[in-house]
Amino acid sequence: MYHLIPETAADYWEVEALYDLCFAPGREALSSYRLRDGITPVAGLSHVARDADGILGGAIRYWPVRIGAIEALLLGPVAVHPTRQGEGLGRALIEESLRHAAPLGWDRVMLVGDAPYYGRFGFERLDNVVMPPPTNPERVLGRALSDGAWDGVQGDVRRWAD
Repeated sequence: MYHLIPETAADYWEVEALYDLCFAPGREALSSYRLRDGITPVAGLSHVARDADGILGGAIRYWPVRIGAIEALLLGPVAVHPTRQGEGLGRALIEESLRHAAPLGWDRVMLVGDAPYYGRFGFERLDNVVMPPPTNPERVLGRALSDGAWDGVQGDVRRWAD
């Protein structure tokens, strides 16, 4: 049994260690990290999953971005400890955190990922939304949290602070 709770500042380094374990070296050189650099994750959406003993099993973070004047959430990274994979923890993190997004005023969420995996959570390819290079456009996916939220949205994804 896991408890999914909002990430706090006290979780930061433990979550970073999990991401280092789960992702290839140099993960911070990816284009999505340039959008996150110096930006605080969205409060109330970034979650950790801890077991009854308080051991971290997974984490998910969200970041604010802009596409032109349009606001969006950038989901990622999401990671599950290798010893906990296959237990549905990734699904739980994604579904639980997304459940909080619309009530916090967010209409759309995007990510860079595998369509077969994220498609089961309602994510579809965003043909006119461009992540910084060298992102493969086939992997730029979005999910509307309100009807028509992605209609007409197009352009380059930019840092929230720019």
